[in-house]
Amino acid sequence: MFKVGVISDTHGLLRPEAVAALQGCEQIIHAGDIGAPQVLQQLAHIAPVRVVRGNNDQDAAWAQQVPDQLMFDLKGWKTLVVHDIADVPALLDPHTRLVITGHSHKPLIEWRGATLYVNPGSAGRRRFKLPVTLAVLDVQEAAIEPRLISLLE
Repeated sequence: MFKVGVISDTHGLLRPEAVAALQGCEQIIHAGDIGAPQVLQQLAHIAPVRVVRGNNDQDAAWAQQVPDQLMFDLKGWKTLVVHDIADVPALLDPHTRLVITGHSHKPLIEWRGATLYVNPGSAGRRRFKLPVTLAVLDVQEAAIEPRLISLLE
């Protein structure tokens, strides 16, 4: 089993609860709106980090080398990571099995056919009455077990 932490919309705030929830992850995926390079530095102390830029990172000098989307193989799962789900249709490959997005601050775990869509929600400052969450994926070649983790009671 390969444990992957998925986090998004930190907006410069990496909560201690998020750091605790990500312990033991073998990889971390940040789906954008990072907010500060220190967030990525802190995450990199836990595990290797893959990251995309969010709309709020676009003008930050430190984020210019951060890609807008990533496509890679995650233990046999062809994976697309992009900040805004609105960008998915133009980028989606028919073999993609895992889509990770952020932006909406609304957590989502949903199978659409053979493709798993995950939005970990927002792990940064609370927005409106939306929950503060991240996701953890237990990845195997034949299965993914996704779960949301609430960071605030």
